[in-house]
Amino acid sequence: MVDTRFHIGSGPSPLGALFSALPSTVTIDDERVRALIVTGAEELAFAGPGHISLAAHKNYLEDLKSTSAGAVIVSAELREDVPASSVAVVVDRPHEVFADLLDQLYPGGTRGGIGGFHDTAATEPQFEPDVWLGANVVIGPGVEIGSGTVIGANTVIGAGVAIGRNCTIASNCTIDCAYLGSDVVLHAGVRVGCEGFGWLDFGRSNRKIPQLGRIIIQDGVEIGANSTVDRGALGDTVIGEGTKIDNLVQIGHNCRIGRYCLIAAQSGLSGSTVLEDGVLMGGGSGTGGHLTIGTGSVVYGRAGVSKSWPAGSKLFGAPARDIKEYWREAAMLRRMSKGEQR
Repeated sequence: MVDTRFHIGSGPSPLGALFSALPSTVTIDDERVRALIVTGAEELAFAGPGHISLAAHKNYLEDLKSTSAGAVIVSAELREDVPASSVAVVVDRPHEVFADLLDQLYPGGTRGGIGGFHDTAATEPQFEPDVWLGANVVIGPGVEIGSGTVIGANTVIGAGVAIGRNCTIASNCTIDCAYLGSDVVLHAGVRVGCEGFGWLDFGRSNRKIPQLGRIIIQDGVEIGANSTVDRGALGDTVIGEGTKIDNLVQIGHNCRIGRYCLIAAQSGLSGSTVLEDGVLMGGGSGTGGHLTIGTGSVVYGRAGVSKSWPAGSKLFGAPARDIKEYWREAAMLRRMSKGEQR
């Protein structure tokens, strides 16, 4: 969700005024546009009557049908699926129009970031007893840190970040737009809350989509040296309780990682990957994004997962497939290469 603790909005605005300020003309054939006041943007599933949301293609359909958003930027193919309670704004390029609106609702100068503290968040940090800070630690305004937490040298903690009790944050880390639970360990050089890799108009203008989401790291998570956890455009990137992540791992924007997962070194999760509880990922494995790997699955080293898999899957190869199927195919190829026939 868009959290005003990190991303300060421009204030409530009439929907009509927002669209009048866009670089392109948008026509809305709904009289409610004059009365609707927009307070911010939100994902379809979490939006309320004061929010504007996006439904760009059929992947949004399930959430669109049940949304409570006041207005939805929508493609023509989904127009009839917009609830009667929402204003449907039909445009040819929904993502681009929505990005224009985000630039108005959350101006770049007010967005959270290590280098972008804003005056409205200029409150003193709050520390519980027995917090230890190493040399040259930088703490942004509004930060909260629980008792028994240790922050290593040269670490930078951005405005509004909250860190639980008995955490160990090693040297040279950066943390932004994030909530950390208790007993969390970040090893040296970890980057939490970097902007997600979200772009429009690929290969031409490469326009950035504003990244206004949060990072939620639950209790007992450990993240290895020089790993990164990116925030998303609207939704949260979540790492579940007790999950352990090795060195040099990339967690993309909007990923949802369950409890007690293990992710080995040099693995990468593309944006919007979901790992259910207890998933094991071997070294150098990766996912293609917008997919789900079920509870208790094992992704063996160097596997490349390109689609969703159910609970208990054992995956190997690129593209990843059931490991028994992989070895059957490998055995068949060996026989064929030797001229054997059956």
